[in-house]
Amino acid sequence: MLNFIKKIRGKLRLPDHLLEIRDELKRMDRTNRPEEQNLPLHEQHLLQTIRLKTEQLNVNNVTRTKAYLDFYNCWPDIHWAFLGHIVSRNGGWNMTDLRGEFLARLMTESSRTHFFSFLERGNWLIFQDAYPQFLLYEESVMRNRNLFYLLSYLNVSVFMEVIWNYFWKEHDPAILAIALIINEQSYLENRVVQNPVYKKKVFQTVEFVLQDFLSFNHILFPFAKEGEELRRASLRGLTLHHFGFLHERIQLGKELYQLLFQDPELFEKVYQWAITHPHTGSRKDYWPDVFNDLHERLPGHAFSRRLKLCRLRKGSPRIYSPKLEYAWQNVIHPEAELGDWFEHWHVIHYLLRENATINGKIVGDYCETLEKLELAAIAKNAIFP
Repeated sequence: MLNFIKKIRGKLRLPDHLLEIRDELKRMDRTNRPEEQNLPLHEQHLLQTIRLKTEQLNVNNVTRTKAYLDFYNCWPDIHWAFLGHIVSRNGGWNMTDLRGEFLARLMTESSRTHFFSFLERGNWLIFQDAYPQFLLYEESVMRNRNLFYLLSYLNVSVFMEVIWNYFWKEHDPAILAIALIINEQSYLENRVVQNPVYKKKVFQTVEFVLQDFLSFNHILFPFAKEGEELRRASLRGLTLHHFGFLHERIQLGKELYQLLFQDPELFEKVYQWAITHPHTGSRKDYWPDVFNDLHERLPGHAFSRRLKLCRLRKGSPRIYSPKLEYAWQNVIHPEAELGDWFEHWHVIHYLLRENATINGKIVGDYCETLEKLELAAIAKNAIFP
């Protein structure tokens, strides 16, 4: 991240609205705020309500993903809520892949459990940080009063308090969305990516080094395309390389946001697909002609090639992709680690707009990944049937 910021600092003068945000970040001081027990009772009650509702919806990937979409349906100016919904769907698909037909053959049970723990913890952490912000915004609108000074009691970064204050005045959905991307990825950095346990049991494993091969890096946006068969969604999306680098994750998030919202026609198609296809965690959600959430291959049946250009060969059973509820049990998480990731205002350089067009063509890469996975599973089965 620092290299990126140093590279652009000398080349671009910050526009006035970012200078305003910079100055507010410099002025912001939370040290003199009262303890929560000294707040007015109605504010204490509001904070308790927000925490309870967040906890009730933060049960698993399916409940989180639905909550994001439900919130966006009520408050469509909060663009990140829909982006978060779609990215969370992908997180769920990655979770169930670990119990699906291919990775179940390619990874040990221990590796799959560690990978799930890594994915689930990140998904849980982001929701328990982002969703309280949404609820506080909703309450602010309902009361017609800026309540973002309460974010500090919800352990939300000072960076987001400044951004929400700016959004309250200027109502710029893009600035808010990109800021949330910066915030959530920075929030994960020390809690998950730099966590010694995950570094040892996930990032330093052969499977993680081969993540391109194992398809953990494709973020897919399914949508229905007029005239195409109803059983199969079209796909747009992007591919993440170097997950361990914060800068790469922020840049990908910005590109995903641009891809999803730069073209109103594409956005509407993705949105219509999302509201008509409830998230289950199974890849059957978008390609029911290729995936099924029930086993179709008979026990003892020879493991052979079924896929060609993302189509099943005639008469072949579909690929097993379970629903989340059958793949993994709900997890009781320890409380989120305290601490504010924000250290310096220079991070606002990520808020600069980028004008490059993102086409998001991903089907070819995704199909190639599926075929590689199938070939690897066949090879593994031949050696260790």
